[in-house]
Amino acid sequence: MNADLPDTTGLPHTTGGTPHTPPRGSFRAGDRVQLTGPKGKLTTLSLEPGVIYHTHRGMLAHDDVIGQPDGSVITASSGDEYLALRPLLNDYVMSMPRGAAIVYPKDAAQIVAFADVFPGARVVEAGVGSGALSLWLLRAIGPTGRLQSFERRDEFAEIARGNVGTFLGAVPDNWSVTVGDLVEELPGATEPQSVDRVVLDMLAPWECVDAAADALVPGGLIVCYVATVTQLSRTAEALRDTGRFTDPQSSETLVRTWHVEGLAVRPDHRMVGHTGFLVTARCLADGVVLPNLKRRAGKAEFSDEDVEAWTPGAVGERSASDKKLRKVARQAAAQARKVAAAEAADAAGAGAMDASDPDGDDR
Repeated sequence: MNADLPDTTGLPHTTGGTPHTPPRGSFRAGDRVQLTGPKGKLTTLSLEPGVIYHTHRGMLAHDDVIGQPDGSVITASSGDEYLALRPLLNDYVMSMPRGAAIVYPKDAAQIVAFADVFPGARVVEAGVGSGALSLWLLRAIGPTGRLQSFERRDEFAEIARGNVGTFLGAVPDNWSVTVGDLVEELPGATEPQSVDRVVLDMLAPWECVDAAADALVPGGLIVCYVATVTQLSRTAEALRDTGRFTDPQSSETLVRTWHVEGLAVRPDHRMVGHTGFLVTARCLADGVVLPNLKRRAGKAEFSDEDVEAWTPGAVGERSASDKKLRKVARQAAAQARKVAAAEAADAAGAGAMDASDPDGDDR
């Protein structure tokens, strides 16, 4: 492990993959709260006693939120009112610390649906990034499933552990993060034909399709999330070339919200457009040859130079510096420890109450 990174391996773990139940009731110290301001601006805070949230229009004390029920309206010193709600997973992944670009909720939902991720599924994920997709997959597989994530960079792995630990209150026992290349690490981490689903979110998923085919059960499913049409083409052709998958299916998801006020009903001026393509295919049984599909022949020839011309670096995509990644990893780990401490304090308080009133009668 990089000595400059926080040791998130020491974060509390759940017992036996216990499912996460979002907090209920009044806000507590350590909880995350989403404040909606007068103009609809969203701000997510971690509640700490004695801390003041400053805006350009006034101040709002964290103590004014702590103890209030979820869905309360809090008045700032300026008289402005803020709606206080616990953030949903959808809200959390959009505001959590990140080192790599996240899988947007619209794509995560499609991955969970198209990959048919079910409770108890054994899932392999490559390219953990900031942990957004990991959270959706953990929720889908439940306490009886297993998620094995692989990430090439220490910094991203630490950020992901911190973010997952923050939202769940602890790092689930049924989730592991291996730092290394999937092709090299997967054979030693899983038995052949023992994985139900493989999700690849990386620059060159075509390099991993053979390793995925070895790990998948017959009928298992692979999902690749790619950003550009060149990656889409090469991934689809790589899946076909193996002869071990069904014909790949490709799609993208666009989301457009609507303005609805009385009779003023129209599409919003802004929408969440292209973020990535999904390529899915099913794994064939050993020795099975897929029947030929009747389709027009196309020009599918390409070279490595063709693909290199469309990589993120070649088209000028900016990547986070190592210094920025270390900072984000520290933030994610610190937040996870605050949440874990709040959970522990809450459990200790409940235990003390039970000990003082063993019969449950406080009269």
